Amino acid sequence: MHLFDRTKANPSPCNVGQKKALAIKTHLQNDLTVLTGLVNFCTNNPAFTSMEYAHKLVNKISQPDIVLFNTMARGYSRSNTPIQAIPRFSQLLSFGFLPDDYTFPSVLKACSSAKALEEGKQIHCLVIKLGLNHNIYTCPSLISMYTECNDVDSARRVFDKMLDPCVISYNAIITGYAKCSRPNEALSLFRELQVKSLNPTDVTMLSVLSCCALLGALDLGKWIHEYVKKNGFDKYIKVSTAVIDMYAKCRSLEDAICVLENLSVRYTPAWSVMIVAYATHGKGYKAIKTFDEMRKAGVQPDEITFLGLLYACSHNGLVEEGWRYFSSMSDKYSIVPGIKHYGCMVDLLGQTGRLDEAYKFIDELPIKPTPILWRTLLAACSSHGDVELGKRVIERIFELDDSHGGDYVILSNLCARAGRWEDVDFLRKLMKDTGVVKVPGCSSIEVDNVVHEFFSGDGVNTVSTSLHKALDELMKELKMVGCVPDTSLVFHAEMGEEEKEIYLDIIMRNWPLHIDS
Repeated sequence: MHLFDRTKANPSPCNVGQKKALAIKTHLQNDLTVLTGLVNFCTNNPAFTSMEYAHKLVNKISQPDIVLFNTMARGYSRSNTPIQAIPRFSQLLSFGFLPDDYTFPSVLKACSSAKALEEGKQIHCLVIKLGLNHNIYTCPSLISMYTECNDVDSARRVFDKMLDPCVISYNAIITGYAKCSRPNEALSLFRELQVKSLNPTDVTMLSVLSCCALLGALDLGKWIHEYVKKNGFDKYIKVSTAVIDMYAKCRSLEDAICVLENLSVRYTPAWSVMIVAYATHGKGYKAIKTFDEMRKAGVQPDEITFLGLLYACSHNGLVEEGWRYFSSMSDKYSIVPGIKHYGCMVDLLGQTGRLDEAYKFIDELPIKPTPILWRTLLAACSSHGDVELGKRVIERIFELDDSHGGDYVILSNLCARAGRWEDVDFLRKLMKDTGVVKVPGCSSIEVDNVVHEFFSGDGVNTVSTSLHKALDELMKELKMVGCVPDTSLVFHAEMGEEEKEIYLDIIMRNWPLHIDS
């Protein structure tokens, strides 16, 4: 019977209805095989209506088997309502079925998609109870679930307890570390994977390249690129795009351009990441020119393309062009702007001094503004010395989040530059009363493929101590050639010029060091 051969990729209500009608016409509407086929058909591309219909079909089956439950769980895990897989899983247990190798991966993927950490932990307990905590299918799913729920330490504990982790498990934990901005741990695991003679996949390389980009580790990135080419990973568009992105973020725009030009076929992601690269390197007009070339090549832009264009306009003060690109997203290309596109527009208006226009733009957004949008405007108020608007903006920020120390510091410094010391004292007292602290700054350098991190106040570190001594010598030489500290940046009315110089010297010693190797 060929009841499910056609339109498999598009289980629309119309197609599902046609197949149901055919089943009735052939008197097979209650046949278990036909019902199972209909359920499979509905869950292939799990839209809300098709999953609802699949659920009704399963309820018609008097004795559903484990395969049907797994099919439903897989469908829900890929749908917009992944949490619905959890009640189905509970139903499975109530029927007395034992989950198999396919059950837990689907249910755990649903927990990942729904960010359902507590439910995921309960399922993990059941995994241990059933003795499946070393299962090669379940463990990678557990690791992914924990990392997607921002609990990468629990994911690492699962990984460390595996007797012989496979490359899929390595990929899961490496990707988790990369997503959680912990690149050093990810790269350490990549080296471990190589020592064990496991063959990495394109997924591995995507995460490793992302880590190099996060660290700005150019030498390591170049080595990874050679590894990519040597092992044939450059045939994957996503990997080649990640290489371009890595070079751009590691300050080597020339290498990024070279990779793009050597691509046999340039798809949207490659064009987009290059436009973003030009924009972030301050070459806004080159970004716009690249977009024009992209359109001439007949390639459709995506949301990343416009993010790069808006960023380029922001850095070059191109307000009219920025508005035009922003409007064309929805009007011409049917792309719904995201929070980052709104942020670029706020930055563009703020950079060019259109602060009231930026305030109105945020206030009239079709979505609820995030604190970051308001913080972007607060920074613009600081740059343009607009104290009154800055105070209005920080009130809007505090409505959403009053725990970010940087907000207080920015407004305090703005008030200090305007000589409004009462406001400065009020903000400092408010910080103290609410227990808000400023997060220490951090910087990193790469030396011989090893990335070293330095934190503000980390003066006891042996390496930091030797670097501070070198800094002392550098400061002496700078003063000898006439360079003096800019004491206008010290906002303490009670300090004299000499005290301000000492204060700046202390800050220099305790601030993270920015040094290129």
